[in-house]
Amino acid sequence: MKEIRSIIAAYDALDKQDTSAALATVVRVEGSSYRRTGARMLVMDNGNWVGGISGGCLEGDALKRARMAITKSVATLVTYDTTEDDSHQIGVGLGCNGVIDVLFTPLIFSDKSNPVEVLKSCLKEDRKSHILLSITHLEGDFGKLMMGDIIHYKDLTSLSIFSNQSLIEEILNSINHQIVENKSSNVSFSTDDQKKIELFIEIVNPEISVIIMGHQYDIYPLCNLLKQIGWRINIIADLQKLKGEIFNIANKVTTIDQVSTLSIDEFTAIILMSHDYKTDKNNLPIALSTSAPYIGMLGPRIRSEKIWDELADEGNPIKDKDFDRIHAPIGLDIGAITPDEIALSLVSEIRASLSKREGGFLRLRKTSIHERK
Repeated sequence: MKEIRSIIAAYDALDKQDTSAALATVVRVEGSSYRRTGARMLVMDNGNWVGGISGGCLEGDALKRARMAITKSVATLVTYDTTEDDSHQIGVGLGCNGVIDVLFTPLIFSDKSNPVEVLKSCLKEDRKSHILLSITHLEGDFGKLMMGDIIHYKDLTSLSIFSNQSLIEEILNSINHQIVENKSSNVSFSTDDQKKIELFIEIVNPEISVIIMGHQYDIYPLCNLLKQIGWRINIIADLQKLKGEIFNIANKVTTIDQVSTLSIDEFTAIILMSHDYKTDKNNLPIALSTSAPYIGMLGPRIRSEKIWDELADEGNPIKDKDFDRIHAPIGLDIGAITPDEIALSLVSEIRASLSKREGGFLRLRKTSIHERK
C-alpha cells in the first residue's frame, strides 16, 4: 500500500500538460522473483519513475517498454524469463530464476478509469479490501474492452461490461475463489465462440494498522519504523504525556475512552506497552473485546501470566480461543536489546503472524519463500 500511495502522490504532482506516463504492473510470476504480483512502477516520459517491479534488474528495460507504450498509446504485456540461458534475455546472470509478466499501460489523464485513477478510488474507501480486474490478454472482439483496462469490482453489476452471461459467471466464480484464498492470480477464460480473455484478479488489502497503548519513550522508534514501512499508526495514551512530534508521525492519537472510534479489522495489531502493570491489565480486556487478530504484551512472560491470573480471579478470565491472539512476550527472538532493535522484533512478529508464518530462518524453510505455480 505504501508503494501505491507513493505512485498516486507522484501522479497527482505531474505536470499533465507537458508529461506523459505509463504504469507497469507485475501481473504474473512463475518461479522466483524479488517482487510479487501487484508490484507497480509509474514511469514518466522524462525518464523518472516511482515504485519498482524487481530488485533493479528489470527497471532499465521497463523504462524503455513504458516509453514505447506511451508513444504507441497501446498497452503491452512483456514476459521476462530469467530461467533461460540466453545472453540476450534481461535478468540472466542475476539469479532471479523466474518468469515475470509485466503489463505496461499508457495513462490517459482525462480518463477517470485509468489504472492510477482506479487505485485512487480504492484509497477513498478506508480500511476495505478491493478487487481489481486487469485485462492482460484478449483474443477476439470484446466490444469496448481493451488490454490494459482495469475494472474495480464491487458487485455483480461491475461485471456487466463483459456482456456474456456464461463468462460473467466464470469470472465471478474465480473472484470468489481468490477472495477465499486472499490471493491475487492471473486467470484465463474462453467463450463458446472461441474468444479468449485473461484477467489479473488482484486483491488489494489495506495497510496493516498498529494500535499502540502506551506513551513511554520506546514508542517513538517503533512509530518511526512503522512510518517507514507504510503501516498505519494509532496511539492510545494520556495525551499530556506524549511528545509533540508523535502527532506528526501517527495517523491518529487518542485516549483509551475513544477506542471505539478506531477502525479495527483483520489487518490490525494491538500492542500493550505502557510499562505500567495496572494500565496494561486494564487495557487487555479492552483489546480482547475487539476483532484484532494480534494482541501483543510487552514484558516478561511471568508479568503477563500474573495479569491473566488476576483477571481470572476477578471473574474476567481470558477465553481459550483468545490466547491464540495474545503474544506474550511480544516479538521475535532476534536478541534485541535497544528500543530500536526491540521495535524491529515487534514489527517482524506482527508481519509474520498476520502472514501466518513462523518467523524463522529462511535457510531452514523446506519450501519456497512464496507460493509458486
